[in-house]
Amino acid sequence: MFELIILILIAYIVGSTPTSIIVSRLKYSTDIREHGSGNAGATNVFRTFGWKPALFVTLVDVFKGWLPAYIAGQLHFENMLFSGNPDALMIIAGFAAVLGHTYTVFAGFKGGKGVGTAAGMLIALYPMALPVCLLVFILTLMTTGIVSLSSMLAATTLPVVLFIIEGINPDAQISLTLRVFALLIPVFIIFTHRSNIKRMLEGTENRFEKARIFKRKSS
Repeated sequence: MFELIILILIAYIVGSTPTSIIVSRLKYSTDIREHGSGNAGATNVFRTFGWKPALFVTLVDVFKGWLPAYIAGQLHFENMLFSGNPDALMIIAGFAAVLGHTYTVFAGFKGGKGVGTAAGMLIALYPMALPVCLLVFILTLMTTGIVSLSSMLAATTLPVVLFIIEGINPDAQISLTLRVFALLIPVFIIFTHRSNIKRMLEGTENRFEKARIFKRKSS
């Protein structure tokens, strides 16, 4: 139990690294939370500073989810709780990182939405599902221009993708733990986007114009 607690704490600290805040302060001498939507995420970085810093923030946020999950899957402590279930360890560590990103201890427990970090966890856990989820994200973004909707639809695609993979290949070895995770992570992503859902219902949610989605915004 002690080893598991240490793993969770380390994963949470890794996830808590406030990438967007660090970038905005070091490179632009400001706090990203004072601009745009006020959210400390890659989307707000894109709107405020452009695609290059946003890409960097996204990659680091993805890495924050991948690293703890990957390391957890490599652990071999016989007395460690869930030691016989690598998927469970990876999910626990990865989700601790997602929680760290969303509720970072270094920024008053107010961070990003957790999408990039959750994607990093998925890369470590079951990378085969990522391309379809990413495709859904891109198509939705190109169609609607709404990042929050794209993120939520991509997350809800995960359990469908696993179901299809298992239907096509019964030997895909998708564990019950992974299936449960695939059902729960969309709930969390939707929860973190509850304010976005409210704005969408009100018709005030921010959109990217199709022509500007991959065009750098001048800082």
